Amino acid sequence: MTLKASGLSVGVSHSAVVVENLTRTQIVQYAGASGDYNPLHTDEVFATQIAGYPSVFAHGMLTMGLTGKMLTDYVGDCRLTRFGGRFTSQVWPGDTLTSTATVTAIRAENGVSLVDFDVVTENQSGDAVFSGSATARLD
Repeated sequence: MTLKASGLSVGVSHSAVVVENLTRTQIVQYAGASGDYNPLHTDEVFATQIAGYPSVFAHGMLTMGLTGKMLTDYVGDCRLTRFGGRFTSQVWPGDTLTSTATVTAIRAENGVSLVDFDVVTENQSGDAVFSGSATARLD
């Protein structure tokens, strides 16, 4: 079933778990896919002993990508017209992330129905790790 603007109202939220128990392997796989081999993400010794972090941590863009997948799963492929945000906290191996999109506006622009969302991704402790916004064309 295709999501339509007429079926939504301001304040409606959709949530989905986007990763359970994030592994170091998944972080390294993302490094390979993105070409970002910063040792903070891939080298435990560097991250802990040199940089002083408790462990390696996920790339911010991995978190954003997982959040974006929740959005496209919800609104449908090729329907996002805008998506952006900021990384608000680090994501560590073992974290489980849940993303939520909340409708903030439903509007028409040039005859097209657009829905604006606030988006937040939280870890298992309820700490926001990503916050942003998105707009989708939902005819």
